[in-house]
Amino acid sequence: MAPAHVADITVPIKNFDFAMEVAVTPGSTVTWKNLDGEPHTVVSTDGLFRSPALDQNDSFSFKFDKPGIYKYLCSIHPKMRATVTVK
Repeated sequence: MAPAHVADITVPIKNFDFAMEVAVTPGSTVTWKNLDGEPHTVVSTDGLFRSPALDQNDSFSFKFDKPGIYKYLCSIHPKMRATVTVK
C-alpha cells in the first residue's frame, strides 16, 4: 500500500533510523525531528538540502516544490537512508 499524500509532515528520527517514508504533494514541508540521544543530519543525495547536525529534540524542515523522488541520508551515519516522494 502506498503512503498517503499529505500536505506537511514530521518524520521522527529514532533508533538510528528515519522512522517513515513519506509521500507529499508539491508545496509541502517535511520536518525531521531527532529523538535520539546522538546527533544526526538530513542530507539529500543530490545536494538539494542539508541540515546541520541535529541534537536530541532539534528539527530541520524543507519545502518540496517540485515533483520527484528525493533520496536522503544521515551524513554521520550513512546507513540511515530514506526517500521523500513528491507527486
